[in-house]
Amino acid sequence: MKGAIRHDVFPITDFAKFARLTRDTLLYYDKIGLLSPMSRRDNNYRYYSHTQLATVNLIRTCQELGMSLAEIKTLVRQRTPADMAEHLARQILRIDEKMDTWARARKLLYLLQRTILSAIDVDETSITVQFMPAEAIILGDINDYSRGRSDYDALFSFYSVCHDRFPQLDMNYPVWGVFSEERIKRRDWVWPDRFYFYNPDGYDKKNAALYAIGYKRGGYGQSGNLYNRMLEYIDVNGFEVCGPAYEEYPLNEICVIDDENYLMRVLITVREKGGRE
Repeated sequence: MKGAIRHDVFPITDFAKFARLTRDTLLYYDKIGLLSPMSRRDNNYRYYSHTQLATVNLIRTCQELGMSLAEIKTLVRQRTPADMAEHLARQILRIDEKMDTWARARKLLYLLQRTILSAIDVDETSITVQFMPAEAIILGDINDYSRGRSDYDALFSFYSVCHDRFPQLDMNYPVWGVFSEERIKRRDWVWPDRFYFYNPDGYDKKNAALYAIGYKRGGYGQSGNLYNRMLEYIDVNGFEVCGPAYEEYPLNEICVIDDENYLMRVLITVREKGGRE
């Protein structure tokens, strides 16, 4: 339409501002036949209807979902109510799937961040006793070290069982070891009784309890005399072991380059001597 200016349209500059697009983008859309102006004046100046803002939003949303401009052009040009409803249903499903993926990723990144921050400024030479709240974990079955099986064999079994038992559960969380109360008391902490990892959707939990907490630098499994020092501290300070020990590495390959400089944290369940469990 040329000639008189309609009062329900915007010149291209204003429409570009309202649509949050550049003028050049609108010119390109017009060139490829994706979105043409509603009308033109004799000087070929373009005017767009406010109703075309909805089309712009559809184009932008489709682009964000990974559709090419050619695909969007076909969709817009050949649209019918039924076809558009079906297409929108497919895109909503894609968004839901992406939201689930991002939600799981956020949980993982938040836990990793929290774990790192929990160890950045600790006194690595000290041993303390602290009350720790319960936390959701995935706890594996008792490890089988018979017939020459190693801790790596047990770890592989842990992953396999978790994968089969919880097919929808993320397995991207760092895995740590649990030693039973009996193992700690007889000073046997070479290979863990069980493996576990923190997971906000975990079906098990690390109990809320008093824990003696100690740290040591080194690679995986290099506890040195940390457990011995902790047991001495526990005894001298009027506590006793009354539950499992959890061995974890809050500063590991995710944030430390040197694999001999990881930070081990050991948490041993304790109570005051003579106290009830």
